[in-house]
Amino acid sequence: MHLHAGGQGFWQSRMIAALGVEAVVCATFGGETGRVLRTLLEGEHVDLKAREVAARNGAYVHDRRDGSRDEMVEMIPDALSRHELDDVYESALVEGIRAGTAVLSGPSDDRVLPHDTYFRLTSDLTGNGCRVIVDLAGDRLAEAVRGGPHVVKVSHEELGEEDLSKLIQKAKEIAASCVHGVVVSRADEPALALLEDQLYLVKMPQLEPVDTRGAGDSMTAGISAGLALGMSLTDAVKLGAAAGAVNVTRHGLGSGGGEAVRELSKRVELEPIEE
Repeated sequence: MHLHAGGQGFWQSRMIAALGVEAVVCATFGGETGRVLRTLLEGEHVDLKAREVAARNGAYVHDRRDGSRDEMVEMIPDALSRHELDDVYESALVEGIRAGTAVLSGPSDDRVLPHDTYFRLTSDLTGNGCRVIVDLAGDRLAEAVRGGPHVVKVSHEELGEEDLSKLIQKAKEIAASCVHGVVVSRADEPALALLEDQLYLVKMPQLEPVDTRGAGDSMTAGISAGLALGMSLTDAVKLGAAAGAVNVTRHGLGSGGGEAVRELSKRVELEPIEE
């Protein structure tokens, strides 16, 4: 039996920390699952800004004895109350402004908080000089884009398209909201990147996968860490692509060594797309 902290925000923060950037996690903890989760997170190399709430954290049990993920049970998280939401919102706003770079990712269930929370937080952070990177889907993505983030990372599944020309059009629609970079992961195909009006295919190193889950979160983390370190947007995307590539060689989501990621980033190519 293995107990692991999980969730998009934690997986991303773990990779960010591995790349040498201080990571601050703003999160709520409630119920028995919340107590266990908080204890697990306190053993990681992240700065935890915890808010104790009545709403219980979610959890799941996977059977992985045969090498695959067979879900046995899942408990979805409870919705946050208005005051609980206000507290975690305030924490994320303050820490984002202090850091200058913030990553917004989503809870595992749509009912945890209202979608427009992401519009308000993106707008408030960008309006106070914070660079916002968004890794969301559906209505939450649409609300965050409305707030004008710096970079949007999204998968082709979340956009509901596989055709490259249609993905390019959707990336341009997102970029129209003052977004400087849009990165669309495409499973085992080269990612699409629209960076400052230039289109690229992101050619990543080919590695034998152990577990493909978490590669997108690692890519977001790498992009965010690169920007926080002062890299150009193109170099940050290369770092993100390398982080995603390293992650698929490991069993832990959002895991990987910074040295391996930096070395592989030298082998990532951005191939311009001419329209």
